[in-house]
Amino acid sequence: MAKQIIKGSVWWTFLTSFTIWMFLYGGLLYYWFHFPLWQAIADSSVHVILLGAAGVIISHNVAYYRPTADTMKFGYVTIVSLALAVLWVCISRWVLINTFESEPGYLAWLNNAIPVHAIVGWMLITGIGFRSQVWYDAEDQQKTLKRKEDAEKIVREAELFKLRQQLQPHFLFNSLNSINALIMLRPKEAREMVLKLSDFLRGSLKREDDQWISLAEELQYLQLYLDIEKVRFGHRLTTIIHDEGAAKMLMPPMLLQPVVENAIKFGLYDTIGDITISIKAWAEENMLYIAIQNPFDHESQQPNKGTGFGLNSIQRRLYLLFARQDLLEVSASENIYTTIIKVPQTHDKSSNN
Repeated sequence: MAKQIIKGSVWWTFLTSFTIWMFLYGGLLYYWFHFPLWQAIADSSVHVILLGAAGVIISHNVAYYRPTADTMKFGYVTIVSLALAVLWVCISRWVLINTFESEPGYLAWLNNAIPVHAIVGWMLITGIGFRSQVWYDAEDQQKTLKRKEDAEKIVREAELFKLRQQLQPHFLFNSLNSINALIMLRPKEAREMVLKLSDFLRGSLKREDDQWISLAEELQYLQLYLDIEKVRFGHRLTTIIHDEGAAKMLMPPMLLQPVVENAIKFGLYDTIGDITISIKAWAEENMLYIAIQNPFDHESQQPNKGTGFGLNSIQRRLYLLFARQDLLEVSASENIYTTIIKVPQTHDKSSNN
């Protein structure tokens, strides 16, 4: 729509300029050369209208054919403009001679003005040609850039989708193994875990098309995952969630589950005691911060190994969305492993459909 408006304004400017020039040229013939009014109007109309047609021809010509090399572009426009200028002079002269064949004084003036007409016409046609060439080259560059951006967007969205899809089997396999282990020992809890897993996967399907969700929705979805894990570990797993006024801030969906899964893995798998996983979210300077903390045994584990597939996938997703490498931080201190996720609130919220 905007492009059509710009093109329309260019053509209106073109028509207005030639109309003004036609009146000025006619006035010059009438007041300076003392031609009769009807003769001045006829001369200016023929010359300006045909010159405008030559301008339209050169503009359309470079729209459909432009040499690739800059030197060839210059030579091409110059030669075509020269040919159009000669054609313009010849046609204009033929029309005016047949119109005023009984006016020898005017015809003598017309013959003497041929060099001036040819030079002025060639300069104007060449100017229109070069201006059109620049216009269409810029338009082609914009189209090329748009195609490149669209292609990059498709690739980026495909990779994001792949990363999100990879998280589901990763978690699903772990859950199925846990269900298998509970079937013989605790069948009631196994059935409960199957139902919760069903709710979790159903929620995942609902979020497939969501590009952004609120923190409150993400925490609600995370709770389904935690309910499943609490069936496995019972009283050993405790979670504390603090939302400090950031519930409405937006984030990519399914971002927290792999972090919490990582926290459970390195907090519970190799220990027999109880653990508490803390999730704290807050907003600061148009940025959503989410910190996940879990205890670990530094004597039996190496905390840096916690940055496996889950954390790497999160870092990759954040980079694809925001082109920043500093949005995921991990640290370990005094048997506490901390993961901090930062989500800039600069995305287009209209895309949250």
